[in-house]
Amino acid sequence: MGSVNIAIKDEAYKFLKSLKSRDESFSDVILKFKERKVSNGKMLVELREEYDEKLEGIDFSGINEKMGKFREEVEKRMDETAKYMDEGRNK
Repeated sequence: MGSVNIAIKDEAYKFLKSLKSRDESFSDVILKFKERKVSNGKMLVELREEYDEKLEGIDFSGINEKMGKFREEVEKRMDETAKYMDEGRNK
């Protein structure tokens, strides 16, 4: 199976990402649209309900704060590694 890169608006990306589960690709999500008949927007409602059920019970509170701390830690480690490598080169 081949692949093609496409450009989509941020809003479209966020929408697709909100429908995608961890074990699905964006292609899987898009192909679900193909598999279902569009009838007055009913398909979108069905998809959204399906994914809403998967997300129920997951606590997303504080996710931005946790991600921010994670990013800070990664940056710190990268800076330390770069410093270590620079010191090694200067010896």
